[in-house]
Amino acid sequence: MAIENITVPDLGDATEVEVIELLVSVGQSVEENDSLLVLESDKAAMEIPAPMSGVVKSIAVNLGDQVTTGSEMLSLEVEEIAAAEIEESANAEEQKETIPQPEVPAEEHEETPASKELVPNTIEVPDLGTDDEVDVIEIHIKVGDAVDVDDSLITLESDKAAMEVPSPQAGELMELLISVGDKVKTGSAIAVIKGIEAATEKKVAKPAIPTSASVEPEEAPSEVPPAPSASSMPEARKLTPTAGDKVYAGPAVRKLARELGVDLTQVPGTGAKNRIIKEDIYAFVKNQINAPAEGAATVSSIPDIDFSQFGEIEQVPRTKLEKLTATNMHRSWTAVPHVAQFIDADIPDLEAFRTELKSEGERRGVKLTFLPFLLKACAKALKEYPQFNSSLHSSGEYVIRKNYFHIGVAVATDAGLVVPVVRNVDQKSIWQLAEEVLELSDKAKQRKLSIEEMQGASFTISSLGAIGGTGFIPIVNAPEVAILGVAKTKLSLYMSIMNFNLEKCCL
Repeated sequence: MAIENITVPDLGDATEVEVIELLVSVGQSVEENDSLLVLESDKAAMEIPAPMSGVVKSIAVNLGDQVTTGSEMLSLEVEEIAAAEIEESANAEEQKETIPQPEVPAEEHEETPASKELVPNTIEVPDLGTDDEVDVIEIHIKVGDAVDVDDSLITLESDKAAMEVPSPQAGELMELLISVGDKVKTGSAIAVIKGIEAATEKKVAKPAIPTSASVEPEEAPSEVPPAPSASSMPEARKLTPTAGDKVYAGPAVRKLARELGVDLTQVPGTGAKNRIIKEDIYAFVKNQINAPAEGAATVSSIPDIDFSQFGEIEQVPRTKLEKLTATNMHRSWTAVPHVAQFIDADIPDLEAFRTELKSEGERRGVKLTFLPFLLKACAKALKEYPQFNSSLHSSGEYVIRKNYFHIGVAVATDAGLVVPVVRNVDQKSIWQLAEEVLELSDKAKQRKLSIEEMQGASFTISSLGAIGGTGFIPIVNAPEVAILGVAKTKLSLYMSIMNFNLEKCCL
């Protein structure tokens, strides 16, 4: 008997994959092509078959381990004859490589150089991270235009942000396949671009060379079969869903769950053997968002009225952002108890300090408003009262307390209300905050905020100072638990005069 170490075969483009299931145990007999374990990459799950028959002597991996091509999986005890055959096959391959190749005419052996020619390629919408459709809101090119790599082709708008789609290659635009207002999703065709691409190299087959004296020429293989890859891995059997308490999820899915704050134990898996896939995460989040709050009253829809009977009217379509804002605000208002506290703050010293810094701001090219000071004050308050820097878990059993201070700032745009996030407020200076707030506000008004720039807030500031008024009740931006509403700032001198005049009138 001989011991053979079985390693992970060629995984193709995949670098590290996760061991998600062991299908054998020590002492178990396996036949050639029996499945040994299941690996999962970012894109697919694959079963690894046994390359030979034998008895499992040891297993070198555990569930959850990350492995790569060539990593040892397990060892098999095999018959001496089988081991000899394997060794002989390996020696034959080595011998084949070392035997000098007979000279052949140059015209038969040389490969024809790759030629360059213009070929049309269909450009598709890249991975959007969701299967939902998005709107085409702007087209930056027209037929006949020359484009370079990374030139913007179109602008798409999702529920949360607008994003530009760059060209993956240089060339000439042959055809536009979409129009403004169309709905597209990941993989949808955008345009046809004629670019330069290398033609496939043509090779002349070389004559078969005997590998050893014991092998007859007609028995020599015409070509060596390639090692299995992640995309071509043979599947010994179809995986069928089974009930179980374990969470089956790959690294990409677990990362997505962490980013969205999803507890994987609460997500039903629809993949093989109840494995959780990305679509399950998106479906779970969507259900949580759309689910009515427990005990919340059902709001009846308001009947439509034909207002044209009273006079001239105009129907103005709402933007997707406006509709989404209304939905989210209604959900937050009905799901989160709102208690408002109104406080007047006398800030003449702060205004004097801000005025002193005006010349420094002009030198830096930054307009210093009250907002950076509010951000710093909120960060300090959240440190002192961490219960306001937390979120309630959906189970109701515990709260998630955040040890970071990312504060959202509500910005009104022509398309609707957006909330970009200023990260690590506690670690930044007033000038850094002023510059970042200005940059995020400009990007918001130009609809160029990325999804990442609107995620992760633990608290929000909503300011209506430009509108005026003495106070208002903002809606908590769930799953946050608190929000600060800031009204118009008035100078202390003006307030003093008003108080003096009132006192005079009363006397």
